[in-house]
Amino acid sequence: MVDVAKEVGADAVAHGCTGKGNDQVRFELGYYGLEPDIRVIAPWREWDFKSREALLDFAEKHQIPVAKDKKGEAPFSVDANLLHSSSEGKVLEDPSQEAPEYVHMRTISPESAPDKATAIKIGFEKGDAVSIDGKRMSPATLLATLNNYGRDNGIGRLDLVENRFVGMKSRGVYETPGGTILLTAHRAIESITLDRGAAHLKDELMPRYAELIYYGFWFSPEREMLQAAIDLSQRHVEGEVTLKLYKGNVMVTGRESPKSLYSDKLVTFEDDQGAYDQKDAAGFIKLNALRLRTLGKRNLKG
Repeated sequence: MVDVAKEVGADAVAHGCTGKGNDQVRFELGYYGLEPDIRVIAPWREWDFKSREALLDFAEKHQIPVAKDKKGEAPFSVDANLLHSSSEGKVLEDPSQEAPEYVHMRTISPESAPDKATAIKIGFEKGDAVSIDGKRMSPATLLATLNNYGRDNGIGRLDLVENRFVGMKSRGVYETPGGTILLTAHRAIESITLDRGAAHLKDELMPRYAELIYYGFWFSPEREMLQAAIDLSQRHVEGEVTLKLYKGNVMVTGRESPKSLYSDKLVTFEDDQGAYDQKDAAGFIKLNALRLRTLGKRNLKG
């Protein structure tokens, strides 16, 4: 390894990703985005490694520390961070077979979760979660706290087959306890603070934004453009959302905001005291029906 370091010099980085996954793409697109002339060393692709065992033998020989689950001792492979864990390989490679319970390390099973719901309230400012039950927290502390709530209530499990950027399908078992709770709460506060058109446009942009990140284009100009649009959409997304957590489920039971677009007077079935003239709906419907009526007349003529 010392000889290799001398050969490539300081302007080089190495990673242990296989040539089959998405991680290699994400890492290297990030490298090149930050340092266009950097040299990348990818042993799986460049050196004479035909299997994970061969790579692990090399690491052991050169005293390179490797996480326990990568050493062939565990029946599956795990990648994890504060947001989630993803498990793949070995016992999980057959997508027709249910994942063994021992694969799940961040959540208890929904069947084992308490028979009583847990109620929490999450506060938002400009689209960001900032508090739980009125207590302000840093982003990391807040997510860690939601992870605990999700773990104890069996929330956040996902078994899916994904489409890797390199072209193959892969089965993975994911656990995102805090993120699952946070997504439900965020969508709930958006429901009363985002205009309909803005909300629908954001929903259209979301898959594209997620795809860019999944494929590794974090430093691309299109990702930055989408980020600017999403940030703008969150200016007035603030307030609190009340949730019940119960046996794998996240249920919204209330939402309130000082910038809510929800109007009791407009939506009520009782006397709205002139807030809305129902007669206006007749002209609205006729105008929207005009093209359908025109088409219908033509169709009736055959």
